[in-house]
Amino acid sequence: MVTPAIVSRKAPSSEAAGQRVVVTGLGVVTAAGWGVPAFRDAARSGRTSIGAFDRFANHAHRTHVAGQVPPAPRVPSLGGWARLANSDRFALHAALEALGQAGLDCPLSGQPVGVFFGSSTGGLLETEQYYDELVHPGGPRRRTLLASHHISSPAEAVARHFGVEGPVETVSSACASATLAIAQAFEAVRTGEVSIALAGGADCLAVTTYTGFNALRAVDAAPCRPFRANREGLSLGEGGAVLVLETAEHAAGRGAVPLVEVLGAGSSCDATHMTAPHPDGVWAAAAVEAALADANLSPEQIDYLNAHGTGTSLNDAAERATMSRAFGIRSARLPVEATKGVVGHLLGAAGAVEAVAVTLALMDAQLHPAPGDTPADPSLNVDLVVGGPRSVPGLRTAMSLSLGFGGANAAVVFGRWAQ
Repeated sequence: MVTPAIVSRKAPSSEAAGQRVVVTGLGVVTAAGWGVPAFRDAARSGRTSIGAFDRFANHAHRTHVAGQVPPAPRVPSLGGWARLANSDRFALHAALEALGQAGLDCPLSGQPVGVFFGSSTGGLLETEQYYDELVHPGGPRRRTLLASHHISSPAEAVARHFGVEGPVETVSSACASATLAIAQAFEAVRTGEVSIALAGGADCLAVTTYTGFNALRAVDAAPCRPFRANREGLSLGEGGAVLVLETAEHAAGRGAVPLVEVLGAGSSCDATHMTAPHPDGVWAAAAVEAALADANLSPEQIDYLNAHGTGTSLNDAAERATMSRAFGIRSARLPVEATKGVVGHLLGAAGAVEAVAVTLALMDAQLHPAPGDTPADPSLNVDLVVGGPRSVPGLRTAMSLSLGFGGANAAVVFGRWAQ
């Protein structure tokens, strides 16, 4: 065990600690489709949605696959759809679905509601399109493309459309962004800052990020294979996800049915390297242990892990080292999900989609398999769920772990809802 250090979250007061925080709504958009049913079906079947894409020209790159969201459905209730950036559309659609499941009427004005989002790209793709028009004489130069330029645009679009009058916060801390945003939402709800929080993230495929990861040679030419011996890198994806958080008391007061409970969260920063994780996993383990302490749970009480699982050689090995430090000898028997093999790596939004995956697993008592039926790399000694869904009777708790560039680490613990 390591002592949690450089942890950004403070311990709650005794009064705040008594507030149970639950998830009452889910919404998700991924390469598997628009909505939770499409994502659930792809995840359960172990079917990858990573493949050829045409969001932008990619013929000049080393690789030519990604998890691209299919064409959008028509949503009459989401006004101004045609003027929105893709990331904003993902965020709005996911929020609409989550609010519908939670039974919340819109607008949300007149009550303390907050939006907590993670993102890495915001409206970057549309900014790239504007720049392309700008440098080519005679182009239309559509300045409206810059309306969603800021990285905070998805959160702001949600707040604006649904009439949110409370805090609107965007976390941009690489691939840990959405998980950190969920942690912030959890804190805001249990301390009474807000009654309801919309927590999640949204990101879109963009030329800059795709080119950058190809330049780093961190991208697999085939759909990514986290924790497999033949893994060669990650696969980029796009989309968004939103979870509705509120206290159990607040949910009961309006007749809402909790889906799962948020038990704790923790974070750390190792600042070891701009892109590579700490090989020993010491600081990522600190985030895991901080989350366990916040949840008042021991490592033995975590039933499964939704891993960051990018499919890069360095990340998967470092994450295995993290598991060894945090969970000890039990780490080899801890079931592991690798959601990025299904929908790709959504960068700042990845943790939000994986939180949805964890919620569905706890609700169904069933873990989704990583695409493909080959076992995990024997040198890693990871109990990777493969070959088909794994039923886990008595499944009670799960952890979602995110590791980002620059050493950003975040973990959130979820529990099966029990009154």
